[in-house]
Amino acid sequence: MNGKKVYVGMSGGVDSSVSAALLKEQGFDVTGVFIRVWQPDWMECTWREDRLDAMRVCVHLGIPFLTLDLEKEYKKEVVDYMVSEYKAGRTPNPDVMCNRYVKFGGFFDWAMARGADYIATGHYAQVLPRRNLGNDYRGFASVELGMGADRSKDQSYFLWTLSQRELVRILFPVGGMAKSETRGLAARFRLPVAEKRDSQGLCFIGKVDIKEFLSHYIELKKGKVLDEEGTVIGEHDGAAFLTVGERHGFTVANKTADGRPYYVVSRNLSRNEVVVSHRSSDGALSTEKTAYRVSSCNWISGDPNGSTALLARIRHLGELVPCRVQVTGEGEAVFKFDRPIMAASGQSLVVYDGETCLGGGIVV
Repeated sequence: MNGKKVYVGMSGGVDSSVSAALLKEQGFDVTGVFIRVWQPDWMECTWREDRLDAMRVCVHLGIPFLTLDLEKEYKKEVVDYMVSEYKAGRTPNPDVMCNRYVKFGGFFDWAMARGADYIATGHYAQVLPRRNLGNDYRGFASVELGMGADRSKDQSYFLWTLSQRELVRILFPVGGMAKSETRGLAARFRLPVAEKRDSQGLCFIGKVDIKEFLSHYIELKKGKVLDEEGTVIGEHDGAAFLTVGERHGFTVANKTADGRPYYVVSRNLSRNEVVVSHRSSDGALSTEKTAYRVSSCNWISGDPNGSTALLARIRHLGELVPCRVQVTGEGEAVFKFDRPIMAASGQSLVVYDGETCLGGGIVV
């Protein structure tokens, strides 16, 4: 690998900085790249500070530093998409779209055009050689997407849109280690960001939660909270801001004697109303289902149609639930479960074979 050219996506954080340091130590020809994305006028500007941190790390490591402007791509494919999906009553995942169109879209294509052999990021995931298990759906795959070794930091859920084209050119240097190890390496390399806290919130934008962000584009309007009999029992700040299965973001006037929580089971955006319910004695909600139609499917390691003993999750670090996948058409499938689960339209449903992420799709 000595001398291979790799462009590292540098966020100014610990994970990407350690990734760059490790690759240089391993003999790669490393260039750090800060990706500039769109930020709204009403928000405190954070990208300049993050860019400066990334630049400091590159100076410390003695590697070139570049800035790539992907404002238009981020605004269109991540922000505009997210706002339109919420307005339509769906629950999108902006981090998935950011990875697809920005980090492993615009950045990947730009780096390859400049002669890079690889790109690298600080994601907690792994690119692994194909396992020779004889499964038909792995027929064309040379590599697979594995979970991060640190399961509490695993980010493979957000990477289900990747293909073999990208994966064979991607490096995840910290994907095989625990976060504590990454912090330790940051100290060993004496990186200027070694003590920097992890970022939280919306992909790239950081210090703002999604509800606060959306409130600048979707009107906050109080509405009724109903039980399943249609009785008004509380209020909320806007049906578009709530997700099916959520237990927060609304109030009820009278708590139940046993303290059982209410969950959102349906929404009516035209009336700005939500219906909530308790879980039944067997732990289920009335709107949970054992099968979901999924569109925009992408299979990283081949089509898993009919395969058994698969697992799926509906949210980042969510429970892995046994499932079967029935491919019904180009980019379409039905995910079937042994027990009812709750999934909202627009969410990413991601499927695994053990620790290998096979791909996923978007709940219809």
